Parts: sequence; C-alpha cells; structure tokens
Amino acid sequence: MGIMTALLGSTVVSLVVRGSKALSFHALFQNTFSISSVTSLDYGGLGHAVLGTLIIVGLAVIFAIPIGIAVGVFLTETNGPFNGSIRFLSQALTGLPSIVSGLFVFSLLYVTGLVPKAAVLGSIALFLLMLPTVIRLSEEVLKLVPQELRFAALALGAPRHKAFFQVIFPAARSGIITTCLLGTARIIGETAPLIVLVSYLPTTNVNPLSEGMATLPTYIVTFLNYSTDFANQRAWGGALTLMILVGVLFALSRYLGRNKI
Repeated sequence: MGIMTALLGSTVVSLVVRGSKALSFHALFQNTFSISSVTSLDYGGLGHAVLGTLIIVGLAVIFAIPIGIAVGVFLTETNGPFNGSIRFLSQALTGLPSIVSGLFVFSLLYVTGLVPKAAVLGSIALFLLMLPTVIRLSEEVLKLVPQELRFAALALGAPRHKAFFQVIFPAARSGIITTCLLGTARIIGETAPLIVLVSYLPTTNVNPLSEGMATLPTYIVTFLNYSTDFANQRAWGGALTLMILVGVLFALSRYLGRNKI
C-alpha cells in the first residue's frame, strides 16, 4: 500500500510541477496554429485538443451508454439461451487492447472504403472499448437490487416493464450513473486508436466527419516528438489536463455512488 501511494504521489507531483508551467487562462482557449517547437508558452494552447477530446469521447458515450445499459438489463431481467454467449463476449472484450480496436476499425471501415478517414472513426474505436465495460458494470449494479423489490412489484400486479422502470431502475439509478462515468473515464485517455485513426490538427475543428481533429492524447504525443523544452512542457501540460479530466470523472462517480443500493 505504501509503495503504491508513493508511486501515485510521485506521478501526481511530477505532473503538477511540470505541467502547470504550460497551463494558463489563455492556453484553454487557443490552439497550436503557427506554433513551433520553440515557440514560447506565452502563445498557443490546448483548447482545441480539449474540445476535440470531448467531441470524440462524447460521440462514443452517446452510443455506448444506452446500448450497454440495454444489454445489461437484458442479461439481468431475462434468462434466454443467448445470455451466456453475450456475457462471455462482453467479458472477453473487456480485455481488448486499444490498438487492436483501432486497427479493427481501420481495416473494417477505412481500408474497405465503407467510411472515409474521419475523426468519427476514433469514436467508433472508443465505443468498442467502452461498451463491454458498461455492460459488465450495469449488469452487476442491477444484480444488487434486492429480489424482494422485483417480487413485490410483480405481486402487486405491475407488468414486468413497469416493475423495472418504476421500481428496479430507480433503485439502481446511482449505480447506473457511476457506471456511465467510469465507462467514460475508461476511454478518455486512450491514445493508440486515435493515433491510428485521427490525424492531429493544430487548428480548432468541431466537425467529426473531417479527417483531422486534435485530442489531448495526440496533442501530448505530437509535442513529445520534439526535443525542445517548450514542446516538452506543452506535452506535460496536456498530460496534466487529461489527468484533471479523469480525476473529475472518478470524483463524480464516487460522489454519486455514495448512496448504496
């Protein structure tokens, strides 16, 4: 426990000390257009990368959460012949390497010509990574709802769908919200699929159907490729910003998950 605390503490301290030099008020609203590896930190920023991360991750979340929760509900509320296969596949996909997800989307959609190279391909890869996490967590959360609530609702004559939406789902609401936040935190820092599928763009772009878009992971990798002090400090600033976003998501999940089922 002490070793883990020391490692985590040293990582956080390093990020704060080195990354804070590149963070300022203007850095959150500027991009890296016309910024070189030797440009002072007084110019340019990572606002375009933060915006791109929110767009690409947001698209993945929009589709992964309803589908994942629906599958979790199916696994807990039914006892069909396909439950075992679906549960096995979701467990297997939980350990899917992120680079494999990126290469799968690249070969299936881009190489075959079904989808032109666009930032939305990154969202699809992140969707594949997030979906099994949401399925497994939502299934476990729904299993925590006492069976007595189900039986009581059905005994009062409520149909199964009303019993679920009016009794079971409200009881598991805090756990479902936590599931959504943890699933989002799972993919927000993924780098490999975005490097493969999304070209880094130094300007601000909000169109996920265009080829290039900046994200925090690709922003970090781009400036790490330079050997100058200013570029390295920008990379540390991007890493600190990404850690802050992940920390906010985990803090929200802990706060909203305080009320146990």
